[in-house]
Amino acid sequence: MNVENSSELSRRIEALKREKNAIILAHYYTTPEVQAVADFLGDSLALSVQAQQVDARIILFAGVHFMAETAKVLCPDKKVLIPCPEAGCSLAESCDAREFAAFKVKYPGHKVVSYVNTTVEVKALTDICCTSSNALKVVESLPADQPLIFGPDRNLGSYIQKLTGRQNMVLWDGACHVHEEFSLEKILQLKREHPGAKVVVHPECRAYIVEVADYVGSTAGILDYCGRSEAREFIVVTEAGILAEMRKRYPEKVFIPAPPDDETCACNNCKYMKMVTLENICSCLENEAPEIILDEEVRQAAERSIRNMIAIR
Repeated sequence: MNVENSSELSRRIEALKREKNAIILAHYYTTPEVQAVADFLGDSLALSVQAQQVDARIILFAGVHFMAETAKVLCPDKKVLIPCPEAGCSLAESCDAREFAAFKVKYPGHKVVSYVNTTVEVKALTDICCTSSNALKVVESLPADQPLIFGPDRNLGSYIQKLTGRQNMVLWDGACHVHEEFSLEKILQLKREHPGAKVVVHPECRAYIVEVADYVGSTAGILDYCGRSEAREFIVVTEAGILAEMRKRYPEKVFIPAPPDDETCACNNCKYMKMVTLENICSCLENEAPEIILDEEVRQAAERSIRNMIAIR
């Protein structure tokens, strides 16, 4: 897209937001031009919580499908739109609700902790949700002798299991395709080339990647750490969309995207996040569609699991 078209679409989107009393929530992993038209930028749950606090008739979620679902769960009285309903999530899709329900049956007496990167149907089967930033706090809020099912991300689950020492956690075998594909060899090479750089890693990465990190945390946590750290350079081991916000916040620092194993790629991108464009945002606002519609019984069950998490202090 050329700059002129991008500017024209951005102006049209701003006009539509005013006309329709709409706000745009955008995830850190979307493209820089999408982030630029957002009213709020952040990670998935923080954005959905933010949505509850604004006076808007329409919420457009510039992100993947489960994120817009979560916004609708928490804001049932608002019209929630998703510009590209085909934008899924490999992690959420790795945990089918029917298969997860059958998995639960195998472990009676287990409480279910599910990552927010799940469908609304899986959230409805969950006792308490978590995010990558509060997963440790959520697990530690439950009695040490309480058996748990943790899903769907096996890497985040095993990281929390290691931190807590809990042996009574059963992990669902799911993963994010972006965070699974980072190359340890290439990260170590970057570290040799930039000896002063700090390695910042998302806990959805494999254990052998996490082990070489100077900091492990959520997207929001990584951003905060880079601001606090005295280091000038950072090797960023998460989806490359976050680099735009990093460079905006800390222009005096250098952020180096960690590459995947694929020799043809310079950095790791979520193909689903990049499906959200200014064109489909504009069309979505004009037509007020596609809209997220949820079964009310499922929505209420999912809301309970999210509220249980929010209640933890």
